Amino acid sequence: MRAWIFAAIVGLAAPAFAHPAPFSYVDVRIDPAVLDVTVVLHAFDVAHDLGVSDMSRLLESSSLSPHASAATALVRERLQLIVDGAQLGDASWLSPEPLPDRQSIRIHGRFALARAPGQVSVRTLMFPYDPQHQTFVNVYERGSLVSQAILSQDKQQIDHFPGTRQGTFAVVRKFVASGVHHILIGPDHLLFLVGLLLLGGSIRQLVLVVSAFTAAHSVTLSLAALNIFSPSPRIVEPAIALSIIYVGADNLTVRGGRDVRGWIAFAFGLVHGFGFAGVLREMDLPARALGWSLFSFNVGVEIGQLFVVLAVASLLAAVRAKSEIAGRRLAVAGSVVVIVAGAFWFIERVFFPGGIA
Repeated sequence: MRAWIFAAIVGLAAPAFAHPAPFSYVDVRIDPAVLDVTVVLHAFDVAHDLGVSDMSRLLESSSLSPHASAATALVRERLQLIVDGAQLGDASWLSPEPLPDRQSIRIHGRFALARAPGQVSVRTLMFPYDPQHQTFVNVYERGSLVSQAILSQDKQQIDHFPGTRQGTFAVVRKFVASGVHHILIGPDHLLFLVGLLLLGGSIRQLVLVVSAFTAAHSVTLSLAALNIFSPSPRIVEPAIALSIIYVGADNLTVRGGRDVRGWIAFAFGLVHGFGFAGVLREMDLPARALGWSLFSFNVGVEIGQLFVVLAVASLLAAVRAKSEIAGRRLAVAGSVVVIVAGAFWFIERVFFPGGIA
């Protein structure tokens, strides 16, 4: 909110015909059957991109009229509105109107919707010529302001989930898929799981191991995502690598006795949860659906883990069924690979945090 106030003050205090601050404004109003958009652009920016030498010509209705189509086309080209994954087509655009007191022009558009949206995304890089330019986005539902964001060269899209049943379903779909994707592309998390499975065991034992890991990382993932407690990645990432080394070494030194892999999974699952949270925070969690997004992401991670567990456990069981000796050798060789990979990641993350060239 402070950024909006600052932008307004700077804009009002600017001298005539100067470019006070590189800001644009987009208001999106969502209703079940229609999506209204209001875009306010500084005349300086519009004049620059339309090749108008004197921006004051855009601040009077009569002189703005010859440039109205070009100004509207600029907005249509650079502002994309995406509903439930599909980009909306042409809107019904009104003629631009000048706002002399703000040295800006305003353009209204309206999109008809086939059904109530579950997810509305706003994507724009309104004035690429200016790397400092920012677009302030306000989202309204039934006349009430529910979300605000700032888009720039570094962040060109926001996703909004309406507070409706459709919005909740969209949150679940997005974050379940994200959880599955993250666990399947996270080699360190996968290798930790594989290390826990190398010694085999009954279905009950393997379910206990995976459940302990899930329960632990769900706790720390929630703590970090909600900003209750979030240690630095400079600590978390090397600790994850150490957990992988520990699992591999434990496999090589265990000599029967009680199976403590469930406790190992739980203890180090707490560490891995902080690693998951780093990815989740980058996804801009919807403020009004934090619970659903966290739950759905965890469900997705669990689904991804089950794929891995079923594949690895089935392979190991097949090898042991043919030859118990081959099964033991595979477990030893796999544990050595786990240790080596964990050691590599630990050295990289401690001494080469920017990556090894």
